[in-house]
Amino acid sequence: MNLVRTLVAVFAIAVAGSAWAYQVTGPVLELTDTRIVVQKGKEKWELARTPDTKVKGDLKVGSQVTVEYSMTAKSVDVKSEKGKK
Repeated sequence: MNLVRTLVAVFAIAVAGSAWAYQVTGPVLELTDTRIVVQKGKEKWELARTPDTKVKGDLKVGSQVTVEYSMTAKSVDVKSEKGKK
């Protein structure tokens, strides 16, 4: 019974963690210390690169990569609804 609970907990954590991460896969078109541009189909995806970005392997233009990223709100500006008091 404890094994089942453990497996359910591990699965729930894995599903919850993956809900906040996204991926894009393709060749690297451009690369700087602050950004990575990846070709996905006909689209170019520009992603920010920080000192905290972990890189496994030799990252260079032309490399086939999978980039995991997340979207984070920087600020929220709530607009008041017109006509409401």
